[in-house]
Amino acid sequence: MSTEFPLDQPDATWRERLSDLEYRVLRQSGTEAPFTGEYTDEFSEGVYECRACRTELFRSEAKFASHCGWPSFFEPLAEDRVLYLEDRTLPGRPRVEVRCAACNSHLGHVFSGEGYDTPTDDRYCINSVSLRLVPARRDDEGASKP
Repeated sequence: MSTEFPLDQPDATWRERLSDLEYRVLRQSGTEAPFTGEYTDEFSEGVYECRACRTELFRSEAKFASHCGWPSFFEPLAEDRVLYLEDRTLPGRPRVEVRCAACNSHLGHVFSGEGYDTPTDDRYCINSVSLRLVPARRDDEGASKP
């Protein structure tokens, strides 16, 4: 049974649309260096979307300071927005890779049971370069809107 990715593109299109770093991380499952990403210490209100296809993936309310070097979230916006794959690229250390369900781009990894004081005790360790923050809009009375 094959999985369909409605927003996936041919490799040539991704190479044209993405920077070298974005392509290496999103399309080749690379990782940006720790503590270098633009969203590592960002806590503005808004929605984080996939940098490749603009699918909304995480809300700022689920972001927390894990001090691991990458943006961390305790849950995705909705479970159908992400895919989970077994990752055995590190010898003796299996991990769970997180991908965008719409375009099959690599986002990062999820770790469970690390003892964080969050509702799920999950840490979605996501590359900044895989995301784009869309700030929350403010209405005329100062309340934020998604």
